[in-house]
Amino acid sequence: MLNFVNGIEDYMLPCFNKKLFGFECMGCGLQRSTSLILKGEFIEAFFMYPAIYTIILLFGFIAVNHFKNYKSGSKIIIILAITNVAIIIGSYFLKLYFK
Repeated sequence: MLNFVNGIEDYMLPCFNKKLFGFECMGCGLQRSTSLILKGEFIEAFFMYPAIYTIILLFGFIAVNHFKNYKSGSKIIIILAITNVAIIIGSYFLKLYFK
């Protein structure tokens, strides 16, 4: 499994925003964070991209809701999506100003 994860790292996409403008975009770190989760480095994954776990929760709930069709599923999805956006924006500005 570790060889698979290390092989994936060779094919990660570069951040074009960082190449063009010199600063990271709001998605920078998502691929590396996913790779860290696959390696079992969960705390490092959080510090790399703080929204990774809420994104996993969001997509997991969307998948389960697709089959179970919960009564208030759409409200939960909206709340999770707003939470993700808030975490992504908040961590982005923290990374920009305190790095």
